[in-house]
Amino acid sequence: MDILADTPVTDLPATRERLRTAWQARKPDLAQRRADLTRLRDAFRARVPQMDAAIRADFGHRSSHENLLSEAMITLAEIDHAISHLRRWTRPRGASVGWRFWPARAEIRPEPVGVVGILSPWNYPVNLALVPVVSAIAAGNHVFLKPSEHTPRTSQFLRELLADVFPEDRVAVALGGAEVGAAFSALPFDHLLFTGSTAVGRKVMAAAAPHLTPVTLELGGKAPALICADYPIDLAAARIASGKWFNAGQTCIGVDYVLVDAARRDELVAALQKQLRERYGDLHAPQDYTRIINASQYARLSGYLDDARSRGLQVIEPFADPALREQRQAERIFPPALVIDPDPDAQVMQHEIFGPILPVLSYRTLDEAIARINALDRPLALYPFGNDRAQIEKILANTLSGGVTVNDTLLHFGVHDLPFGGIGPSGIGAIHGRNGFDTFSKLLPVFHQRRLVASDMLKPPYKGTIDKMIRWLAK
Repeated sequence: MDILADTPVTDLPATRERLRTAWQARKPDLAQRRADLTRLRDAFRARVPQMDAAIRADFGHRSSHENLLSEAMITLAEIDHAISHLRRWTRPRGASVGWRFWPARAEIRPEPVGVVGILSPWNYPVNLALVPVVSAIAAGNHVFLKPSEHTPRTSQFLRELLADVFPEDRVAVALGGAEVGAAFSALPFDHLLFTGSTAVGRKVMAAAAPHLTPVTLELGGKAPALICADYPIDLAAARIASGKWFNAGQTCIGVDYVLVDAARRDELVAALQKQLRERYGDLHAPQDYTRIINASQYARLSGYLDDARSRGLQVIEPFADPALREQRQAERIFPPALVIDPDPDAQVMQHEIFGPILPVLSYRTLDEAIARINALDRPLALYPFGNDRAQIEKILANTLSGGVTVNDTLLHFGVHDLPFGGIGPSGIGAIHGRNGFDTFSKLLPVFHQRRLVASDMLKPPYKGTIDKMIRWLAK
């Protein structure tokens, strides 16, 4: 596949204007939206093998099964969910006016906003691009997508897919790096969605501010798993392993660190190593283990382990093999590693890891574990493990995160009726299902007055009966 050239920055305003003019001239009705989503579903389903090949080429290697689960399955399910619920989502929603305004009536009308800009990341380059596209199209908007430059073949796949499904004045795709992304963020969109790091999210929000563009930011953070003392270690280790080493840890809601009661810390460490061996063998021919996306990210992760060793921390590398170090670095195979009880100022605890390194922290009391979670920024996800409902409720009541899966990891992301989004440094706003539809809509409040109403009397001069009526209404 020949990689297409970057989109000239000077072309971006004209493309946005073309999309906006076409939307203003003919806003997509329900039939158009359903037809668009149906064509997208059919075209995407037919091209899943091409998608898989593009992603594997961009990563150097990623398991086809991980691509099918995280990219194809999630995206197709989101499209099907939108198609099946679209008629209900687009209907006006009744709202009570209260007895003081009787006999008027009110409604909330979901109206499309115009052109939605979408900046999507590299770690799940299809899912995190197409799922918001689905929501924006379902809501009746036109879309301008800028996928990540770090997955150029997948970005080209998206451009070709969307060009075959949509007219160029309904959906457009811009390709390019940081310069294109910065100019894209500054366009006067009717809504802008960014998925990526907190640091870049701040820049996107600042770029959108001059136009007061509404923004949705899907960011990240340090998502903790907290194992209560009553929960089986082997089961927790198995589920945490899935939430940590899927996609080699390059997951915004992946487990970033785990808290376990001190008496069972070593048991958990042993159970995690057992899980790694069962899943990846000796890692000499890792067909099911994803590569790190590029050399820069590989170096960043290596720096975290160097920092941990320099502090005298225990670093466990189950697949360490000095003879394979250079080969693995060349192929960007970063072996899983555990860092035991790191200090709060260690780099693995100062930054979102976004890779296959897992800090294991021990705690003495549940209150101490909760305090350690709250000492960091509010995360995008939280994973409490426990069979005691009171303890789970205590964790939920005393922490706040973007979303929670209890006694497992990652799975809340795939539930269409749950809003997906962060809070504060982990994000602003929410997408998925109806929440995504509402995000890319203006929920327009409409008040319908009757021809004859008592409020017509509530006008100066405020004397006699009118005075008494107003004072009564104000009680």
